[in-house]
Amino acid sequence: MNKENLGLIIKERRKILKIRQEDLAEISDVALRTIVLVERGEGNPSLETLLKISEVLGMELQLNVKL
Repeated sequence: MNKENLGLIIKERRKILKIRQEDLAEISDVALRTIVLVERGEGNPSLETLLKISEVLGMELQLNVKL
């Protein structure tokens, strides 16, 4: 999955839950600017940031690791 797709998924889930970006930022303790960039597919969020966002949105992260 690329950053653009991830951003769209996060944005759609946030809208389904009727959470504003500002509220998601406050609840997840992630900067509003980071939320905006992630949703646009422009950010490069850390795993910790993605975990915080996904927890608030009730989503589960799955990592595909190739060795």
